[in-house]
Amino acid sequence: MSRRALIGLGVLGAGAVAASRLGLGAEPAQAQTYPFRLSEAEWRRRLSPAAFNVLREQGTERPYSSPLNEEHRAGTFACAGCGQPVYRSRTKFESGTGWPSFWAAVPDAVGTRRDTSFGMARTEVHCSRCGGHLGHIFNDGPRPTGQRHCINGVALTFRPA
Repeated sequence: MSRRALIGLGVLGAGAVAASRLGLGAEPAQAQTYPFRLSEAEWRRRLSPAAFNVLREQGTERPYSSPLNEEHRAGTFACAGCGQPVYRSRTKFESGTGWPSFWAAVPDAVGTRRDTSFGMARTEVHCSRCGGHLGHIFNDGPRPTGQRHCINGVALTFRPA
């Protein structure tokens, strides 16, 4: 495991305790209105428990647990909730964090908001069609954007070109 991943896990763990005690966090993206909407029961039927936790409850999968970390074929990564294309394989890179990482999203496919959960300020990224939580954006990525979209693999599907 990389040093970046170890530090990140430590910060997440400490932040989770603080956030739960202080009631910190941000309003879920699902509180907004999106073009693709389902009831909670419909989401639960549509998604696996792990995907529901991430997409609908802003959870995070364990690092290095997604087979999409090793996906290197040409194609498109889509939101596992609604199927909207959100990332192209040409923007994927190896960040060493344990989650699929991209330097840019498909134009207009994602939205962002400030997330202060876990006792830190981050930029949360969600699907612009269904509001499903995908992950977070950090400013330590490669050129040309300098961004690292750190995305939960369980929140994505892959369609080969």
